[in-house]
Amino acid sequence: MATLHIQHPITDFDTWTAAFNRFREARRNAGVQAQRILRPVEDERYVVIELDFETVEKAQTFLGFLRTTVWTNAANSPGLVGTPEALVLEAASV
Repeated sequence: MATLHIQHPITDFDTWTAAFNRFREARRNAGVQAQRILRPVEDERYVVIELDFETVEKAQTFLGFLRTTVWTNAANSPGLVGTPEALVLEAASV
């Protein structure tokens, strides 16, 4: 399993949520198995997203889609402030 971890400032949560929900089908088609939306306790204008995929390759492909199609187009990403930070993560065996 791989997790695409994304974090960034937002203008407001309602605007960001509406945009996020518009891409529900794209996430499903890309193979997202689970998602978590987190917000810092002391910063209502920041969001952390974790999307779980079966493989690293699927996570990397979806990250490419976000970078080229969503984040570069203000109409696709209202509520986004600046450029998101994103990492594809794998569980480590300890």
